[in-house]
Amino acid sequence: ACRLPWWRSSATCKLWQSGHFLPWDRCQMLNIKGINTTVGQEQQVGIQEKRMLEDLEMPLARRETETLFEEQPETGNQYLEDTLLQSYLKTHLPPKVLEEVHQDLQRFGNRLLTKIHPLSWECELNPPVFRQYDAWGRRVDHIHTCSAWRRMKEISAEEGLIAEAYERRYSNWSRLYQAVKLYLFSSSSGGFSCPLAMTDGAAKVIESLGIPSSLKNAFDRLTSRNPEKFWTSGQWMTERRGGSDVANGTETVARKQPDGTYRLYGFKWFTSAADSDVTLTLARIADAEGQCTQGSRGLSLFFLRVRDEEGKLNNIEVQRLKDKLGTRQMATAELWLQGARAELISAEGRGVAAISNMLNITRIHNVIGAAASMRRMISLSRDYARKRVAFGKLLKDHPLHMQTIARMEVQARGAFLLMMETVRLLGLAETNLASEQDQLLLRLLIPVAKLYTGKQASAVALEAMESFGGQGYMEDTGLPVILRDALVLSIWEGTTNILSLDVLRSLAKSQGQVMAVFLSTVQKKLELASGTEELSPAVQRTQEAIRSLRQFMEAAGSEQALTMELAARDFSYSLARIYTGRAKTGIREPGNGPSLSPSRWSSQELCPVAVESGRGSYRGRAALQDSALVFGNSRL
Repeated sequence: ACRLPWWRSSATCKLWQSGHFLPWDRCQMLNIKGINTTVGQEQQVGIQEKRMLEDLEMPLARRETETLFEEQPETGNQYLEDTLLQSYLKTHLPPKVLEEVHQDLQRFGNRLLTKIHPLSWECELNPPVFRQYDAWGRRVDHIHTCSAWRRMKEISAEEGLIAEAYERRYSNWSRLYQAVKLYLFSSSSGGFSCPLAMTDGAAKVIESLGIPSSLKNAFDRLTSRNPEKFWTSGQWMTERRGGSDVANGTETVARKQPDGTYRLYGFKWFTSAADSDVTLTLARIADAEGQCTQGSRGLSLFFLRVRDEEGKLNNIEVQRLKDKLGTRQMATAELWLQGARAELISAEGRGVAAISNMLNITRIHNVIGAAASMRRMISLSRDYARKRVAFGKLLKDHPLHMQTIARMEVQARGAFLLMMETVRLLGLAETNLASEQDQLLLRLLIPVAKLYTGKQASAVALEAMESFGGQGYMEDTGLPVILRDALVLSIWEGTTNILSLDVLRSLAKSQGQVMAVFLSTVQKKLELASGTEELSPAVQRTQEAIRSLRQFMEAAGSEQALTMELAARDFSYSLARIYTGRAKTGIREPGNGPSLSPSRWSSQELCPVAVESGRGSYRGRAALQDSALVFGNSRL
């Protein structure tokens, strides 16, 4: 029997389309009087009612059984259905680039629909399996992945999902083009977007180091279009004592060997895509007495092969695979490094600085995954609304239901525009076309976009699941998979609070330059849009939010550091909403005219940090009250 869920492509599963589909609540309502229907609807209801009554007259064992009582939502070519994406590309890309990109994306959309979607579900149904010993008691530590997962790796190479960004066929637009392909691929990747993110990050680190001769082969493989040569990379940073706190949590020790290589000893608590070919990892170099420098100054960056040419692990032991809430398609493991041979690739003690390029790339991939997840869920919700009948009419004819989807759509569009703006700036930086202001803005937008879209993705997935009613809660529909996988997006690559504090660090390190560039960029865009009458309300509300933000920053400048730490999350949300409001005024969003989405976006609170500041939420007393509330101080 076909196991594809109904949220997957209809082109890959015909069995679900047989029979007639009669919603159960529709059956219950057939005898309720007073429902307004058209002539066509009355005829259809009459036929369905007759069938149902005939079935009820039969003994239970003889009644026609149905495997599904509802019409399944379907999506077509994701690229051709995404009018906002097409509009963005048409607005920004040079004509010749647009022509080539459009043709390839249309082809890729068809491949996703007909070939890649089924593989995605196979990855979900066949998660990795860990076999520690063979039949004769020998330790093998073998992680078995399904054929669909391995095929995803081949497809990633064939489509140039990493290569596109480094070949730079389209100069600064190459990175944006790569991001678009990843955006389309993400929801159909069966979790393979994660190893691609780390692979892209590893390639970026090696490129930033000038591609040393010892890493030339690795770089060529990480960016290859040849499936037989293509490598994926891991990112082994998390250890038992800390996740984001690598400065104090990293215990792995590196011991230098006579040939100049190093042997690594330690325990990696959380290693995603443990079946990758290579990895980058942090470790502390031990001196002749075996002592290591503590803190971030003691961390260095290493490159290592996970297995040798014969497939044997590089003095690595797999303790177990993690039992995760989501992303179960991918092997995430606990690993012991028992003298793993590695190459030092950063300056000694400069590991954190060297790996920062990888973190920037993986955070951008996280944004891409968040935007893609939202788009997928809304596309399914929209199609379901065209087919599902409830209370005598289609869901799309219920105003409250459509209002709910419209609100999700606004969030999805905001995430998309924030994503595209970030990768556009990255493309400029990678081709030496970025101004100093562009680079400062990119430094700020990466953590802002990641933290905000990660939270958006979870909220939209949960809301969208509700739009399917009980079907949204059923495992075989595939919808719970999308929700579970979306929940990790606010955790991977730094949680919301960690990244909010990183936003504050970017302001402090630049001595306020980052914030000045942010405000100037937003203001210039608003001035250009102010001449459009339809955009005037949105522009005005965004300008009011900017004034509130300025007032908050002026007041916070004289406060203690605690004030800004308490405000960090709301401050980052304010930056995300204001900047997205700026982006929405610059593109005509098809289907709704230019003003609908900007006006809806600006109708939410654009500057929550000013609101909470006015309530006294960031004063020193507030921190004590928060602690007392959490831990149950009866005096409050």
